[in-house]
Amino acid sequence: MRGDGSNGADGLSESGSMGYPGWFHDLASRVNNWGRWGDDDQLGTLNLLDEKARLRGIGAARQGRAIALGLPLSAAEGVQMGLIPGRINPLRTMVSVNKPDFGDPTIFCSSEDVVVMALQCATHWDALAHVSYDGRMWNGYDPVEVVTANGASTCSVEKAGTVVSRGVLLDVARARGEERLTGGHAITSDDLDRAQELAGVEVVAGDIVLVRTGQMAFLRKGRKMDYAFPSPGLSAQTVPWMRDRDVAAVASDTLVGEVWPPEDEAAPLPVHCLHVVEMGMTQGQNWALDPLAEDCAADGQYDFLLEATPEPFTNAVGSPVNPVAIK
Repeated sequence: MRGDGSNGADGLSESGSMGYPGWFHDLASRVNNWGRWGDDDQLGTLNLLDEKARLRGIGAARQGRAIALGLPLSAAEGVQMGLIPGRINPLRTMVSVNKPDFGDPTIFCSSEDVVVMALQCATHWDALAHVSYDGRMWNGYDPVEVVTANGASTCSVEKAGTVVSRGVLLDVARARGEERLTGGHAITSDDLDRAQELAGVEVVAGDIVLVRTGQMAFLRKGRKMDYAFPSPGLSAQTVPWMRDRDVAAVASDTLVGEVWPPEDEAAPLPVHCLHVVEMGMTQGQNWALDPLAEDCAADGQYDFLLEATPEPFTNAVGSPVNPVAIK
């Protein structure tokens, strides 16, 4: 069963309880993409990753240099600190060590390990089933029916398929003349414009945008709590900027992915809801963008071929990824 789960402009849900404030709903109506790719769509803005977008990405690979953007999947050094219950760092253990599989250690021996981890514990994509509010989920699906103890029956991460396009780095910190944005800095559309000007690249439909704040400097110093918050990040003001340019997906170098604490206490994590629920835009967090930023600053090239296909875990609401930028 599908339903719009809509709120009125006063922020009251149909049940009469308080929800997001009026400005949020006005913005949600402005950027909403429901039905744009059909009533049964499960891809959202990833529909924009067409042949033209991929060829534009291939054209940006002019030097053959590859830069990985994923964090190590580490139990000891992972970014998770128990702030989100259950989102644990990888727990890896050996299940066999130099085992003589045919009984003769001189013929063939093998070692095997297994991992238990939260799929969004490190560098990852959020699936469209990851976020809902007031009974609203991407494209009008009912989150109560879609997401159960068995996982997500609709809009799960394996539906994303291949995620390959032109990537554009918007180095907001560098564009502002800062090594790292201050904690709690709410990135504005003007900030994105300045970063786009620095890049010398116009963001167009089907591009994947990577937003650098410099926040990951805390991780390199082992200051994980400072990495978590207060955190700079995208503000709700930037949502129309992404919608107007038909950005296919967006990722950042922070734990939260948007400014934290929120600008409006009555509207926690509004960018998640607007991107994922209303626009159908896939989000990524904990992307290691500093090496890429240094490389872009050195050669002046801020666009590249980006391969960032999520691991196809069925019925999952997120997936780890080790993205690769090829310049």
